[in-house]
Formats: sequence, structure tokens, C-alpha cells
Amino acid sequence: MRSFSNFYILIGKINQYLTQKLASKGLGIDRLKTKEQILALIRKLHPIQCEHNLIRIGPIGDGGYLVPDDLNGIIACFSPGVGNVSEFEIQCSQLGMEIFLADASVDRPDNIPSSFHFTKKFIGPGTQDEYLSLDDWVSESGIDSTGDILLQMDIEGYEYLSLINISDKLLKRCRVIVIEFHDLQKMWEKDMFEFYSWSFKKLLKNHSCVHIHPNNCDGMDSRNGLQIPRMAEFTFYRNDRFTHRSYAKDFPHTLDCECVPKSPSVELPSIWYRHD
Repeated sequence: MRSFSNFYILIGKINQYLTQKLASKGLGIDRLKTKEQILALIRKLHPIQCEHNLIRIGPIGDGGYLVPDDLNGIIACFSPGVGNVSEFEIQCSQLGMEIFLADASVDRPDNIPSSFHFTKKFIGPGTQDEYLSLDDWVSESGIDSTGDILLQMDIEGYEYLSLINISDKLLKRCRVIVIEFHDLQKMWEKDMFEFYSWSFKKLLKNHSCVHIHPNNCDGMDSRNGLQIPRMAEFTFYRNDRFTHRSYAKDFPHTLDCECVPKSPSVELPSIWYRHD
């Protein structure tokens, strides 16, 4: 049983149920965040344009991500969550990175290169039973303790918990971070907003968002005049790699692709980036 994740899911469902019930009776409105509070958080995530062009690593469609063309010298890619597609990790390997995968829900896939390292563990907020913290995972990998790494996470909603105890020391080693964030519409709920805000605040301490791409598999949440993609891929780039900064204003990027080709297209709403 995934105890950490089950707790998170249970809390989220309880909050959602109570909020809906109370709101239907005209009560408990203070449990919801205001439009202004949501916008303030979104503005902090407005993508920054850097001097490096964004390139696509991975396949056309789901599993491919846009990252700054500044990958030389990154010694390893840590990618928790193992799916059917591993083109992202294969291309990172071709760029000279050592590849580390982790997922307790599957055995080592037969289709991944023998050079890839696989750990049959879930990545979570701490090391316990079938869970392994990000810090312990990297520490136990045996790689150079000072080299830059790339972190890519698509772990179906458990990314928030996995960020809880990640150390500043490890975050500073991550030159590029790619995370697919799930259930973003829950930021309307007071408790979840605080949880999400904390996660983003931690990431933004040493990094800036450079790209957002909504996943079209789950559509858009629209309320109070705001559109929030329920699921979106975020790319963060470490601040010391910038030589100048300006806001990215053109979305979608020419290299963006729909994650699910047969589903309706979803574009990033204008409130998520600067367009003035």
C-alpha cells in the first residue's frame, strides 16, 4: 500500500467533498481561495525567456519535454515513474548522462538499455518501506556528489509529496527540472493551495520557470473567470545559468505537441504568461 500517497489522496477528497457540500449551502466559502490569490501564485510562475533556445527531448507527444539547450556537462538524469516510453531518457543518455529510474509498481522494463539504473521504489517525502526520498536516491546512486543533474518527474500526483523534504543542496544541483503537475485546479481549495504554494515556492528559490505546456488529456478547469489546466508540464531552469532575463510571450511554443493527439487541443491560457 502506498501509505504516503493514500494519505494525500484521502485529504484531497475530504477537502473537495466538504468544500462542495458547504458551498452548496452557502457556507464555508472562506475555505476557498480568492481569484486574486490564485492569480498572484500564477504570476510567480510566468515563464522566463533565457538566452538558450528551448529544444525538445523525447518523442513527439506524451513523454517529450522542452528544456533549455544547455545540457552539456549534466552528469545524470533522475527520472522517477516508469512508463512505456523511454525516449526522453535514451536521448539524455546519448548526451552523456547516466540514467536513473525508480518505480515500485513495475519490475525493470525489458526495453530499457542495460546501462540504465533501475530502483524498484516509489519516490516520496521520506525513505520508508517501499519509498525512497529524492535526496537518498541521489546519494545512493554513487555519482559525483557535486555534478549537475537533470530531474524529470511524471508520477501521477505524487510530485508534491516528493518535493516536501528535498534539500536545498540537492535542488541547487538540478540545472534543469521537468515536472508534470497534476490536479492544478485544486489550488482553489484553501488547504491544497497552501500545499501547492509551498511546493512552487521551494522550486522558485533557486530556479525560474521557463516553459509551461498543458496536457490535453484532462482538459481545463474554468471558474471565476480563470482557466487552470488540470495537468501541465513545467520546466524550471537554475537561476545562475541566466545571463539576462525577459518574459516568454509566445505560447504555444513551436515545438509543443499535444500529449494525446486524438483529444481536443488545450492551449495555455493567457493568464499563465506575460503577453503585454
